Amino acid sequence: MQTLASLECFVRSAEASSFAEAARRLGLTPAAVGKNVAKLEASLGVRLFQRSTRRLTLTEAGERFLLEVRGGLSSIQHAMANLASTAGQPAGTLKVSMGVTFGRDYVLPMLGEFLQRYPAISPDWHFDNSPADLIGQGFDAAISGAMELSPGVVARKLAPAHRILVASSAYLASQSTPQVPSDLMQHLGILIRSPQTGRVRPWTLHNRDHAQASLELPVRMTMSDPDAACRAAEMGLGIALVSLPHALPYLERGSLQRVLHDWYVDAGHVSVYFSAHNLLPAKTRAFIDSLVEHFQAQKLPTRFSALS
Repeated sequence: MQTLASLECFVRSAEASSFAEAARRLGLTPAAVGKNVAKLEASLGVRLFQRSTRRLTLTEAGERFLLEVRGGLSSIQHAMANLASTAGQPAGTLKVSMGVTFGRDYVLPMLGEFLQRYPAISPDWHFDNSPADLIGQGFDAAISGAMELSPGVVARKLAPAHRILVASSAYLASQSTPQVPSDLMQHLGILIRSPQTGRVRPWTLHNRDHAQASLELPVRMTMSDPDAACRAAEMGLGIALVSLPHALPYLERGSLQRVLHDWYVDAGHVSVYFSAHNLLPAKTRAFIDSLVEHFQAQKLPTRFSALS
């Protein structure tokens, strides 16, 4: 078992290029991680890392060894997790990443029923609008509207990721309501910065007839949080472009109205991301299946569609 611990310390240190970061992910001390790696090097008779005060880098032998053991280690860990399930039921800590508002409004409501069905699973849910490193940060799953499919990660679609234009009735009463996309040039825009790049992304509008138009909405302000953008629009400060899941509570209570109802931005899909490994832990499979079931039961694929 000590060899398995040493292998995990080696793999996580290689992924993070740091004993300290590997220790944080594993819940160990940096000294313990370094000691385990040193034991592994001693048993193999080869140096796996070049150590410096600033960075940890793999040797050529270390790079070859990482390629050979990473998949096997994952298989063993998944097999152990499944074998350790209580009375054959999914068990263990379930580490999931999701956006703050999206997770609170649309994922958290499934938790009670999920825990009744799987009492041996302990949720460790991280609410963060920043992109998650699924493999590097050790998440079992991540829910996002846009995540790069890095090697070893697959996605299961949950719902459309449509963005719409919204404004308050007070703002629209004080301005001429846009009738066509070009009318947006006369308005104040509330736009959201990309969490990946920190910039406001240029978007293309689509309509039901498959026509397209450039989104030319002058930027009055930018926000890093979609809920903040909705609240700014609710205050009558301009027209916001936000994802439909974030706009939906405001639309349903009538504090925001949709602008250019036939036009929207198609940003792909909201998906749940997880390891592509064939032997998926039972706890992760149970969560993914329950999440899809929850989305269907709440009609979220339809409610999140700008075409509904």
